[in-house]
Parts: sequence; structure tokens; C-alpha cells
Amino acid sequence: MRLSWRGWLVAIFVALVLGLLAWGTLARRFAPKGNTSLTRFDAIIVLGTPADDDGNPTPSQLAHVYEGVHEYERGIAPRLIMTGGAVHNRFVEARVMAQAAHARDIPESAIFVEPEARDTIQNACYAVRIMKAHGWRSAEVISGAPHLPRAGLIFDRLPLEWRTHPALPLQPESETHRFAFTALETLKTVHYLVWARQSERCEQ
Repeated sequence: MRLSWRGWLVAIFVALVLGLLAWGTLARRFAPKGNTSLTRFDAIIVLGTPADDDGNPTPSQLAHVYEGVHEYERGIAPRLIMTGGAVHNRFVEARVMAQAAHARDIPESAIFVEPEARDTIQNACYAVRIMKAHGWRSAEVISGAPHLPRAGLIFDRLPLEWRTHPALPLQPESETHRFAFTALETLKTVHYLVWARQSERCEQ
């Protein structure tokens, strides 16, 4: 049967959407996990995630912080860079995470706060800016596992020796939750590949 012009438009749109989703999925599948064989780094970059509406750390935030603290205690790096602004509410993610790390006996002198970033590109750019100001050249990057492929694509474009490290969830996660998080990250990866990679420049 011959398609009308509306049918062709729908078919083209569906094909485009499926193609973009496939691109995002493949990009995540083959995203770099690092660019170095280093086992010790100048810093650990802990990527932000929102606090709750009362300013308390969420389980996701604590998972990031506790993994950063664990790596610090293992001697992976002598300092932590907490990065993330007040994106989803009035509480600055990096400051809430810094307080949680300090509560785990990390000295304030080993915690650096980047309070302005509003997305992962800015997390990376502003954290690297702090590192450059101190002459640090290598970092381990910590976030939730579904987020790390997109973070890897972003950090791979920066002048830094790095590797990613997943923060394990503090509570068991349902398959539905994992699927929803991964699906959202796939959409964000598509947005990064199509738009943000070109429009959001990282000025060092």
C-alpha cells in the first residue's frame, strides 16, 4: 500500500527516534571508562545528585559520598572534590555532600567544594578548573553506575588523566527503578550527542 505524505512523515519520525535511541545506546555501551592505567590519583571527583527538599542527603547522595570516602580511605587520592549546585531545590549538592563526608571523619582540608555546576558537563568542567588551579592532573570520577557512561563521554574530552568508579546503591533497587534510570540516562546521552556536546563549551 502506498503511504500518504502524513504516513511518510510519521515513518520518518519514528525511524529518526529509533536511530537516535540506538545511537545513544551504542554510545553508552562503548563509552570510555578512563584513559589511564594509574591506580593513584591527585583527586577524587564526586559528581552531584540532589539533596531532599529539607536539605538532607538522599540515599543516592550518600552512596556517592560513601564511595568517595571509601576510596579516599584506601589511599586512591588525598582529596575529594564535591561538585554540584542547587539544581532541583535551594540546597547546594556539593555542600550537602561535603558535610556528609566531614561527618565520616574526612578532614575539611581534604574536601573541595564546587557549588555552581548545573549539569554533568559543568560538573566536569568546573571540577577540572579547580584541579588546574592547584596543578592536579589526574582524578577518579565517582557517580552511580547508569550515569557513568555519559560522564565518561564528557570527561574524555577534557585535559585530564581519569577513570570512572561506580558508587554502589545503599539499598536494593528494583528492576523497574534500574530500567527507568537507564532509560533516562540514554535520553540524556542522546541530548548530549546531538546538542549539548556542541553547545556547552568547557572553558578551562
